[in-house]
Amino acid sequence: MQPELQYKPYANEVWRLVEAQHVVSTTKLVDSGEEQELLEQILETTKPPVPPDCQHLHYLISTPFRYGRYPWDSRFRRMGETPGVFYCAEDPITAVAETVWQRKIFFDGSPGTPLPKEPGTYTAFSVSVRVPLVIDLTEPPMSSHVALWTDPDDYHACLDLADRARGDGCELIRYSSVRHPDGLANIAVLTCRAFENSNPAQTQTWHLFLRPGRTQVRCEHPKVSLEFGFEETRLAFV
Repeated sequence: MQPELQYKPYANEVWRLVEAQHVVSTTKLVDSGEEQELLEQILETTKPPVPPDCQHLHYLISTPFRYGRYPWDSRFRRMGETPGVFYCAEDPITAVAETVWQRKIFFDGSPGTPLPKEPGTYTAFSVSVRVPLVIDLTEPPMSSHVALWTDPDDYHACLDLADRARGDGCELIRYSSVRHPDGLANIAVLTCRAFENSNPAQTQTWHLFLRPGRTQVRCEHPKVSLEFGFEETRLAFV
């Protein structure tokens, strides 16, 4: 049986990582900025509409809420036609670690696919959130059930909790990263109302070098260089 949910306010700047191709993916297909803008407008018409309460947001922020059909269960979002979740972290390195793990899972599931020789380029961006109701799974009393919230494969307890939270009007869940070596805080934003600003506040460029059994990550501004190895269910610093 899950514990009674307890809520409190929350305000912070949070970080999300996306592939940098969101900037240049159509550039190579056109000869000018005007042509690129026209192509982007055409492509926009093929995508699902942005929900009304998210239309004021930059597309990097609204995208997780735009696609209603979700292909699989994630920690706080069910498969199928379900409300979006903006997964992010309280610091960029935690967001990077989550992406490193996702890339590992992808290549583990496709053993015939060679690792890329060139680094993958990603953009980390931050945005401010402020909500009156958050569930913090890292603090008592919720942390006494930590095994439910940090299972590496079974999301049933987290999905049930997210359903209950949404029913109570909760807009954000704070929880420990299952993949970061130190279990730092991740954030699941449940509604577009949670964002204080409509545009990203800061951006960083990260490069991920995938190697057998490890991944190197680098950022120039600020200067960061880390290497992650892989344990059974999470990353480890090398």
